[in-house]
Amino acid sequence: MIQIVIAEDQQMLLGALGSLLNLEDDMEVVGKATNGEEALTLVQKHQPDVCIMDIEMPGMTGLEAAEKLKDTDSKVIILTTFSRSGYFQRALKAGVKGYLLKDSPSEELASCIRDIMSGKRIYAPELMDDVYSEENPLTEREKEVLELVADGLNTKEIADQLSLKTGTVRNYISTILEKLDVKNRIEAITQSKEKGWFK
Repeated sequence: MIQIVIAEDQQMLLGALGSLLNLEDDMEVVGKATNGEEALTLVQKHQPDVCIMDIEMPGMTGLEAAEKLKDTDSKVIILTTFSRSGYFQRALKAGVKGYLLKDSPSEELASCIRDIMSGKRIYAPELMDDVYSEENPLTEREKEVLELVADGLNTKEIADQLSLKTGTVRNYISTILEKLDVKNRIEAITQSKEKGWFK
């Protein structure tokens, strides 16, 4: 019997997924969570074979939880509406065994779980095309600066936090705008969020 924990913040979808998978002869849903923290607790408690995880959940996201489950025996499958290449790349680094989109047919989920249990990795085909085309062009330092901008810090506060001169921070910001081909900080933040590049 394949034991499964599901983490999904939309109650109706969580219930529906649980019911669908429980109808399968070889599957049993042993826990349901509405965020990443609950998912981790349930995985520690039940040691399931598979943990199905949404990405955008309150508190801890599915990707953060997947990163924490990387060295456990539970196989993580991301089930999301977001086909963003940045999310997918982060999921791959976290060692997830499957990345499926919510608009896939429901019977596909059960067969994917069985394939993953037999040692395969299953990734939505539309993501595979993106992976090679969408690398984040920013350096680690530029990413750091942009994340602080997104946190609402001004140039001086960023300079203080990173022990840099304000002029250096300004240079980083203009390089970021140039590399991302955007006009201002807001567009840079929006684009990075859409591509799933923020941690």
